[in-house]
Amino acid sequence: MFIHTVYFWLKPELTGGEVTKFWRGVGSLRTIQSVKHGWIGKPAKTDRPIIDRSYTCALVTVFDDEKGHEAYQVHPVHDEFRRECANFWSKIIIYDSVTEA
Repeated sequence: MFIHTVYFWLKPELTGGEVTKFWRGVGSLRTIQSVKHGWIGKPAKTDRPIIDRSYTCALVTVFDDEKGHEAYQVHPVHDEFRRECANFWSKIIIYDSVTEA
């Protein structure tokens, strides 16, 4: 399996409408056919020194393989999300991983 994890830091000056547009947009990414599982969340209220809670949104998507991830990257829904929402975040970090046998 191929796991694509994205952390977004939204700009603090966004309007309520822009924040809503972002959450709808990130939610639309789960509709892409090659996404087998997709979760979207906000930082949990856990509070230990090792936990980073500075991000606004976490997106975790799971694909059967790297080919599914590649299809996701060029999908029109993904392109629209980037086009419509990229100016809403000040920082983004992506971690891609594959499961071990």
